[in-house]
Amino acid sequence: MRKTDKKIENLIRDVLTEVCEDTLKGYEGFLWVTHTVKFSSFPQSLEIVCVFETNQDRANFLVGEGQQHVSATIRNAFNKVGVQLKNVSKQISYDTRQNRERGYQRK
Repeated sequence: MRKTDKKIENLIRDVLTEVCEDTLKGYEGFLWVTHTVKFSSFPQSLEIVCVFETNQDRANFLVGEGQQHVSATIRNAFNKVGVQLKNVSKQISYDTRQNRERGYQRK
């Protein structure tokens, strides 16, 4: 990993840690935020996954205004550090531990 890649990774991790801490307080069943990124095409390649405990927790979250709130929180947190996410709806997905333990991911 190049030095610039490490800086980007640290920036992403710091922003998502802050988002995660805020989100944990507000949504039942929310567990963590993870990500993947191709450093050569950051920030367009950044994919963020918000993970919930169960499919029911995820469904309850998606029915309410949680998705809009968390997406806005993530976008705003990256904006504060000078990173513009241009396609938030495609860069953020929602999954569950339940699905991951079964060996597949849902978007």
